[in-house]
This record gives sequence, structure tokens and C-alpha cells, in this order.
Amino acid sequence: MDFMGDRATLLETGRFVQGRADSAADAENVTGATGATAAGGPTESADAETEARHRRAADTGDVASMSVLGALLLRRGDLDAAENYLRAATAEGDRAAANNLGVLLHQRGYTEEASGWWRVAAVAGSAAAAHALGRHYREQGDEPAAEYWLRLSAEQGHALGAYALADLLEHRSDVGSERWLRAAAEQGHREGSYRLARALERRARQAARTGNTVRAVITGKRDGTGAGAGPGVREARVGVGVGVGPDGAGPGAEADAGQSLLAEAAQWYRQAAARGHRRAALHLGAILESRGELKEAGRWYLTSAKDGEARAACALGFLLRDAGDEESAAVWWLRAAQDGDGNAANALGALHAARGEQQTAERWYRAAMDAGDVNGAYNLGLLCAAQDRTAQAEQWYRRAAYAGHREAANALAVLLLQAGDPTGAEPWFSKAAEAGSVDAAFNLGILYAGRDDDRTALVWYERAAAAGHTEAALQVGIACLRDGDEQAAERHLRCAAGGGSAEAAFRLATVLDARQPPPSAPALGETQPEKTECEQWYERAAEHGHRRAQVRVGMLAAGRGDMTDAARWYREAAEAGSRNGAFNLGLLLAREGSEREAALWWSRAAQAGHGRAALRLALLAARRGELTEGQRWCARAVELGPSEVTERAARLREALHQELTA
Repeated sequence: MDFMGDRATLLETGRFVQGRADSAADAENVTGATGATAAGGPTESADAETEARHRRAADTGDVASMSVLGALLLRRGDLDAAENYLRAATAEGDRAAANNLGVLLHQRGYTEEASGWWRVAAVAGSAAAAHALGRHYREQGDEPAAEYWLRLSAEQGHALGAYALADLLEHRSDVGSERWLRAAAEQGHREGSYRLARALERRARQAARTGNTVRAVITGKRDGTGAGAGPGVREARVGVGVGVGPDGAGPGAEADAGQSLLAEAAQWYRQAAARGHRRAALHLGAILESRGELKEAGRWYLTSAKDGEARAACALGFLLRDAGDEESAAVWWLRAAQDGDGNAANALGALHAARGEQQTAERWYRAAMDAGDVNGAYNLGLLCAAQDRTAQAEQWYRRAAYAGHREAANALAVLLLQAGDPTGAEPWFSKAAEAGSVDAAFNLGILYAGRDDDRTALVWYERAAAAGHTEAALQVGIACLRDGDEQAAERHLRCAAGGGSAEAAFRLATVLDARQPPPSAPALGETQPEKTECEQWYERAAEHGHRRAQVRVGMLAAGRGDMTDAARWYREAAEAGSRNGAFNLGLLLAREGSEREAALWWSRAAQAGHGRAALRLALLAARRGELTEGQRWCARAVELGPSEVTERAARLREALHQELTA
């Protein structure tokens, strides 16, 4: 048989795709065949004319028309009539007819005979037949034969052949799979574009990890409605769970490579999404959201969600929630949750919990749990804990913790610790910390510090601090100060202060303050210097309500001659309970002639244990002639100290006593 080139239509061999490709498309060059439209339309009329023309030619023995007519009849489902024409064309050496005959026989269940005709067509140069034959051998479990024929098809530029070859190689973890995915994608293969994008995204993620990335892009958010933690122990709050998405890149060449790969992945996602691939639209939306392109991200989420992708509906809900449209967010979360998305169910639970609708929240958390989302059990624990339903909270925490939820393990440990069971709490803290819970690592530090095991406590504090835990960094900084390692202390205190710790900001300021030379009074007409870094840290701590920092900022302001600012900071500290703030405010008021108000603040300071304030009150009473009152405050000053105050107060008390007994 002398097989000719592909001159006629080849039918789509969709039987072999099985969901791994875009569609059932596997066609060679199409000549004269079109899809059907509504009855009576112009296209249908043209198809009828084309078929009649080919039928007349086929009946006169035209091989090409026999092949085309067979393909048309096969596409229509008229297998008996199609087979006659295809066999006749195949007998005359038409390889397109041989391929389509294989398709027909495969549809009828004659797979071995079908593969025989595919082999004939493939040997004659049909890329479509080689693809079909390769898929046949893969279904039979003969991977070497499958690879041979698929590679033959792919090397001839057949998109489905390239995709099927990539799928086979990826199944075997062969690095060559990406090359063929790219070949399929470049020819417009939708699923190939999507899977190429996924491969590039995985490489981008790896590059980001190498570059020490710290930010993960997600298609969902985390909401917290956590129960309160016990004194000194921090309980992490996790909300509705995390979706999947690419990682943001860190510094360095690896990060740059990661960003480049991610940008290319976005291009292929866009190509697949534009062809109706809903998961590609979801991932494209996630990448755009990570770039801050929220409007376009929302459009792709919406496209994917309308096509039935529950994760996209969930992500769209979060985008709308963040934009302030909570009602629309709830609509999309409801749609996603009804489609079985546990993340969306958790979001609805958090939404209703925030509104005080506890029963509805609990129902959605249970729905999330039923959908396989372990966050549902954790959130149920948080909900019960917030309602003081401790036994139920422990039950749900345990369920989530046994399922591997690290924050649930931490929360369970906190609950056990609050119940006076540190022995039971420790293994759960350890399990959570080893699984990566930063809060659990910090809590272990507190646990060991409470046992006076400072060395082990420091190990866990350092681990939490390395992961960015502010309070842990503060504890490590304090430990370094205690050990005399000022440089390490400064480094950790800066981390903690930058994370918002007022205590760390104050301690960092004291470290910097100790290095500064004593301030000298400005010369007449000299402008005041700008605030030092030390003073800036004091002010940051003061603005966060740190009383000692407020007193220090007041002192620095007074040293600059800014009595108004000094009085403001002293007053804030005093009203917050600082005895030094009250004493200094009293001094300032006394210098301004407001002795009555000064006495009120000194009295408050003295009652809080400030010896100098008590001595000032004794002196004030003596000047007023209130000798008995003066003696009383002298006694209080002697009691409170320090030593120089005690000595002066004792002399004044003796003088007052002599005056009273004279």
C-alpha cells in the first residue's frame, strides 16, 4: 500500500485524553469539514453541500473525498457508513483514513485492530496516529512503546503528542517533561499551558526558599477569633486556613530568578485562563493579588468562580471582604462552601462569630471540618474557649492537634497549662514548636524559664526570635544584656522594637543612651540639636504607653528647656501609675509656683513608695508650719529611702521633734 500525505480531515481522537488535555482535540489538517450549528442555518446548509459534493466524488472513486466523507460521517456518529468509506480510502493508501479508521474501531471496542491501523498511519507519517498509538500503549501499561510513539508524534509538532509525552515523563519524574509541556503550550494547548505554569511556579517557589523568602502568597486569608491566653503565655490565632499560591521572593539572585519564573508562569496561566481553564484563572488571580493588582485579580477570580472553581469563589470573597464589601464576600463564600470548600466555610464561621451569631458560626465550622479542613475543629475550639466551654474547647483542640494542626496543639497546651497541668502541656508545646509554631516555641521558653532552666528557655526563645517573634527577640535581647553581649543584645532589641515592642524600644534606647556623652547645656543663641536615635526610641516606647520611657522623654525635654513637653510626658506617666512621673511632675509644678498641685502628685508618688516625694512633702509641711504632718512624712521617707533620703529625713524629723517639744 502506497500511503499518500494527509489531505483529508482527521477525526478528533478524544478517547485517549481522559481529562489530561484541554479537550478531545487530536486532528490533523482539516479541509472542508465544519461543526454543526442550529438546524437550517447557513453553516448547516454549507455542510450539506460539502457532504453531497464529496459523496458524488467518492462514489466515482476519488480517494480524498472518500477520506473526507468518512471523517464527516464518523463525526456525525454514522459509524457503519463511515467505515465503508474509510476502509475504501485506507485500501488506496490514504493515511488520514487509516488513522480515522483506527478511531472508529476504537469506538466500537476493537482496540487491537484500531492500534494496527494507527501503526500503519503513524509509520506513514501521521503525527495524530502516532499520538493515538502512544496513548493506546500507555493504557496497556507498555510505557517504552508509549514513549516511542508519543515522542515521534511530539517531534513532528503535534500538540497533543507533546502534551501526552510530557505527562508520561512527568509521571516518571523525568526532567525532560517541561520541554514538551512548553512545546504543547506554544501551540496553544490549554492544559499544557496550565501545567507548564505550575512547573514554573514550583521552581519559583524553590528559588524563593533558597533566597530566604518570608512572605507567602495565598488565595485565602487568616482570620482570628481566638480565645484569650493565660498570663505570660501567648496563644496563636489562626482563622480560616490557607490556600495555595506562589511564594514571594526574597533578596538575592535566587529571588530574582524566582520572580522571573513567576512572571513567566503568570503568562502561561493567562494563556490557559483565556482559553477557559478555571484553575489557571485561579492561580493567575493569586499571582496578581500578590503583586497588588487587585482589580485584575478579582476579574480572574470571578471568571474562575463562575466556571465552578470553589477556591476562586473563596478567594474572591476575601478580596471583597478586604475592600469593605462584606455582604458580597459572604455571597461568594456561601457559594464556595456549598461546593465543599472548607476554607470558605471557615470564613463564614468567622464572619458570623464576629457578629455574635455563635450557633451559625459553629454550624459553618462543623461544615469546614466535614469538608476535611482541620481548621474547622481548631476554630470550634477557639469558639468554645471564648464562651468558657473549656471541656469542649479541649476536645476540639485535641481533634485538630491529633490531625497535625500545630496551632491547635499550642492552644491545647495553653489550656492544659491554665488548668495547672504543665506536664501535660509540655509535649503539646514541643509538638507544635517542632512543627513550626513560633508561638509554641516562645511558650516553651516561658515554661522552662518558670522552672529556672534559663539555658533551655533561651534555646526556645532564640528559635522563636529567629522566626520573627517580637516578644522572644526581647527575651533574647535581655539575656544578652545580662551576659554582657551588648552587640547581640542591640541586634535582638532592634528586631523586637521594630516589631512594636515598647519594652524593647525602651531597653534599646537605654543601651544607646549609655554610649552617649553627658549632654551639655546649649550656649546662648545656639540651636537645639536634632533628636538622637536614642531619644527617638524612647519616644516610640513612650507613645506606646511605656511609663519609664515617658519619664525619660520628659527628662530629655526638660533638659532641652521644653517644659511644656516635659510636663505632658510626666503627666502621662503619672496618670498611668508611674511614681517617678508623679514626682517629676510635682517638681515641675512646684518650680512654676503650683505647690498645691505639686503636693497632690508628690502624695501620690509617696503613697506608691517614692522616698524623695515623701521628703518633699515633709519639707513642704515644715515650711507651712505643719510640724506633725512633716514628722509623718519624714517617717515615711526614712522608711522608703534610699540612704541619702533616709539620712536627710531622719535629721529633719529630729529637728521637727525638737521644735515641737521646745
